[in-house]
Amino acid sequence: MGHLLQLRPDVHRAVAAHRAPRCRRGAHRGSVFESASLPGAGSYFEPTVLAGVSPDSRLAQEEVFGPVLAVVTVDSDDEAIRVANNSDYGLAAGLWTSDLSKAHRLSRRPRAGTVWVNCYEEGDLTVPFGGYKLSGNGRDKSVHALEKYTELKTTFIHL
Repeated sequence: MGHLLQLRPDVHRAVAAHRAPRCRRGAHRGSVFESASLPGAGSYFEPTVLAGVSPDSRLAQEEVFGPVLAVVTVDSDDEAIRVANNSDYGLAAGLWTSDLSKAHRLSRRPRAGTVWVNCYEEGDLTVPFGGYKLSGNGRDKSVHALEKYTELKTTFIHL
């Protein structure tokens, strides 16, 4: 595939070849498969919505990293938090509400490195980004990212 800093189409194809079957498997496990019919060739995977996904399915439990929305239906805020936290991953979470009090209350509860309220994929270089659990160790962006490149030393001197 070549050096990682020299991204070429064959690198993209290798990644897509690994990810696309994982995305498509969700459609064959009781989910409703809705996909856009966009023209494309090669390693393109269309934006896809999978409705009726079971909270215990691999699609709900693993990070897909594709243009896929897995819809898990819940009956309450508490159930939504339980489902969201019942995963080995925790990169990010999003919630939508017009109730600001609910936004403050619920945004504390997901075990995720970032929680977006009424938006998704927001951020800039001054704000740390990283996940909880298997979604990462440490933070990218901001001054917090520099901690990866430092080592602390404590020295005691008796005079």
